[in-house]
Amino acid sequence: MQLVEVTDKVTAKQFLMVNIYINSSNPDYIRPLDNDINEVFDKKKNKTFRFGDVTRWILKDNDAKLIGRVAAFTNKKYKNKGDEVPVGGIGFFDCINNQDAADMLFSVAKHWLMQKGIEAMDGPINFGERDRWWGLLTEGFDPPGYCMNYNPAYYQQLFERYGFQPFYNQVCFARSVKGTMKDKFYERHANIAKDPGYHATYIDKKNLKKYAADFTIIYNKAFAGHGGLKEMHTEIVMKLFKKMKPFMDEKIIWFTYHNNNPIAMWVNIPELNQWFKYLDGKLDFFSKLKFLWVKATKRCSRFTGLVFGVIPEYQGTGVDAYMIVEGAKIIQKQLDYDDYEMQWIGDFNPKMINIGESLDTYRSRKLITYRYLFDRTREFKRHPMIS
Repeated sequence: MQLVEVTDKVTAKQFLMVNIYINSSNPDYIRPLDNDINEVFDKKKNKTFRFGDVTRWILKDNDAKLIGRVAAFTNKKYKNKGDEVPVGGIGFFDCINNQDAADMLFSVAKHWLMQKGIEAMDGPINFGERDRWWGLLTEGFDPPGYCMNYNPAYYQQLFERYGFQPFYNQVCFARSVKGTMKDKFYERHANIAKDPGYHATYIDKKNLKKYAADFTIIYNKAFAGHGGLKEMHTEIVMKLFKKMKPFMDEKIIWFTYHNNNPIAMWVNIPELNQWFKYLDGKLDFFSKLKFLWVKATKRCSRFTGLVFGVIPEYQGTGVDAYMIVEGAKIIQKQLDYDDYEMQWIGDFNPKMINIGESLDTYRSRKLITYRYLFDRTREFKRHPMIS
């Protein structure tokens, strides 16, 4: 077997192709967009390069056939509560079902990280934000969501036999869009609705600046500082909204206000992979035209939850149920979705897990973020719980 560092266009393309080869026999596999992967490793497009570095390798067998890949990265901004040593990351791991091959990939990443002064590695994670390419899929091998890691089931053994241990579990929740919810939702909704100071509304694309500002307020109060999440700025949120705009469905993005102050949000998008699966990983000019045709002619049956948050002062008041019931009045009656799935929630955050479970959902997928301590005598500790 031969390890080859990715240093040019040829090896960068091979890095993409490994993922396709490994998953080629799985009918549920959806090829990620090449651009989404390439941008992670592009210094001009990935701001994480300001705080760290990344390299990647492909693995070939003795016949020069591609059989694996991995990326390793450092990031000064990557910190988890309770970390006692500098932690790096590995990601974009793919490998045939061969422990020796997997060990070569894990070890080359470990040694590169050690040279950078790192003492542990988490993976598979992203060289960037946690809303994409994060965690190893271990349960729920349905067709993957957009920018969600997807892998054969045997990867779990490859990680754990090398010595990786679960740092935390990532739980996704889902439910059918149709049908009624539990009585408690309507009861809580009725209690909140008695106060005329409350109102919930879906967004208006013509006024994205206002909703970007409201998103920032809610996000920073509800999430910043938890699980390594940092504060957001309105300018960044506005850029995200503009990027989402071509496929944004206004009626599945909801905000709740009390006396006109933003207090809760429920941000969703159509499941883009139901359209992107027709593009074979490409998003050039002609593929964009094809996407417009696909979007116009192919029904999207699922929407995906990106963010659900309530500011601390209103948590436990029933505002979450109020917003969901208000949203359901529109989503169930006016839109044509069958299923809903939420982005993952870390099991170190029991409050958000409880919210996910309270939404009358079932656990649709489980992913694991693993950690490997380079000093094998050091005590392993899972991600600490947050309140």
